[in-house]
Amino acid sequence: MMIGASMGHRLVLTSFGESHGALVGATLTGCPAGLPLNESDIQPILDKRRPGQSSITTQRKESDSVQILSGIYRQRSTGAPITMVIHNKDQKSADYDNLLNMPRPGHSDYTAKIRYGGYNDPRGGGIFSGRLTTTQVMGGAIAGKLLLHTLDIQTLSYTISIGNVQAAVPTDITYDDIYKNDTRCPDQDAASRMKDAIVKARGSGNTIGGVIESITTGVPPGLGEPIYNSLESDIASAIFSIPSVKGIEFGSGFAGSESTGSENNDIYTIHDNKIRTATNNSGGILGGISNGMPIVFRAAFKPASSIAKPQDTINTETMEAARIQVRGRHDPCVVPRAPPVVDAMTSLVLADHAILTGHIGAVL
Repeated sequence: MMIGASMGHRLVLTSFGESHGALVGATLTGCPAGLPLNESDIQPILDKRRPGQSSITTQRKESDSVQILSGIYRQRSTGAPITMVIHNKDQKSADYDNLLNMPRPGHSDYTAKIRYGGYNDPRGGGIFSGRLTTTQVMGGAIAGKLLLHTLDIQTLSYTISIGNVQAAVPTDITYDDIYKNDTRCPDQDAASRMKDAIVKARGSGNTIGGVIESITTGVPPGLGEPIYNSLESDIASAIFSIPSVKGIEFGSGFAGSESTGSENNDIYTIHDNKIRTATNNSGGILGGISNGMPIVFRAAFKPASSIAKPQDTINTETMEAARIQVRGRHDPCVVPRAPPVVDAMTSLVLADHAILTGHIGAVL
């Protein structure tokens, strides 16, 4: 039984489908009634994640056209579960025929086979594939609109590093700044060098990783639950559900461990008659609860596991050493397609907590 396909407390996203199945889909339960909504609110965000957009992404061609099946009437949410689907169009399952008993290094092939007794769909990674991030974006697009519509909360996520190429992030970042280039980096000079690094990795039959930073503004103080459902805990859990994510830090993060308390503490101030802090080393969260400052975190993405180089593995049937070469169409770097996914997962958590605390009601 697969019980891990849902997330959320009051606003619950359930993902379904597989990479090479007929479709992928999402059901969002708990969305308040009265939110203006149709496919045009979701499609542009899916398009930012869509494969085949540039020379540095997978060349799998998918339109990722979303269809809303339920939960909307007269362009408004009804309060009922909202179910959305995307039909897969460009699967090439034959690329995986020779790998059924030979787990690909870095992938979930072996662990999924053990967990589900070999009954899982292994083609393209099945439900463990990055293809399922479409379902996260579908749900997150609705959550993002809900937050903007009710509380004027907005999340912007962008690339700050690819390999060892680091961006100098501008102070004021706009959505357009992020999507001016293929790497989704607001530092245009660094973006060019990042693209070169990805092209170089692909040319050598390899892949490369990177880091995405996310900033959410407009979050009121008081969102979050104590101990096990803190805002940090739930955001981290959501971000770790994105394939390839291997690390996360909030505010000053790991660098803060090298500072002193007097350096790292955020001093309280009054700004526009509101309590704020002079710095934001906490990343907008204290005690697991939002403090009214922007929520800031960074997520580390490992290099994509599908590489063109020959690799050693084992044959799980014969229990002998084997050698494989992964074929097919794969991302040399998943980071450029991930910012909309990070936005989506962050929005889902924040909207869920805003409903929990009563900042967003059942009817808008």
